[in-house]
Amino acid sequence: MVDKPSSNPDHADGRALPWLRVVSAPHPSRQPVDDFLRDCQLTMTRRGGPGGQHRNKTSTAVVLLHQPTGVLGEGSESRSQAANRANAVARLRTTLAVVVRCRPGEGPLGEQDAALREKHRGRNVWVSERNEQRPAVLSLILDDAWTAEGELPVVAQRWQTTASQLLKVLRSHPPALDYLNRMRASWNLRPLR
Repeated sequence: MVDKPSSNPDHADGRALPWLRVVSAPHPSRQPVDDFLRDCQLTMTRRGGPGGQHRNKTSTAVVLLHQPTGVLGEGSESRSQAANRANAVARLRTTLAVVVRCRPGEGPLGEQDAALREKHRGRNVWVSERNEQRPAVLSLILDDAWTAEGELPVVAQRWQTTASQLLKVLRSHPPALDYLNRMRASWNLRPLR
């Protein structure tokens, strides 16, 4: 369920933030893939480009729409529909990790978030691009930053690491760093590089 993007009671001065999308727990990128896909509409389509005659005659491109948020993910670079579906799921989960914020979970959901922090905490926080938990880690770091009003050192304490380690993870996916800086600007904080 998505709250209205134009109203954010969690912002300190109550200003409207039209770019902010807030969902109830659990965050879509932290859900198991099967649960996540139940909220998505799958569309098969054709796309042009390299791949020749076969690619242009079959519907191998996959477009996933996450219905609660309206966010799209697409995979069309392969002639294999299964590979394109996997790419679309990964892209959609990563996009949702960046553009959707989730209120802190309580009970089992809060415990799942704590377990994810515990697994990836420490001096060297890093998650490979191929790791299926990468979107979950990105979303949790950004959710924690939103809760901490953009203060990365506060988030770093929660993850038992340094702010520079978290910044390194966010830099590895430039839209995540852009989002953090937009968030920080809403609290009149300087952008991070």
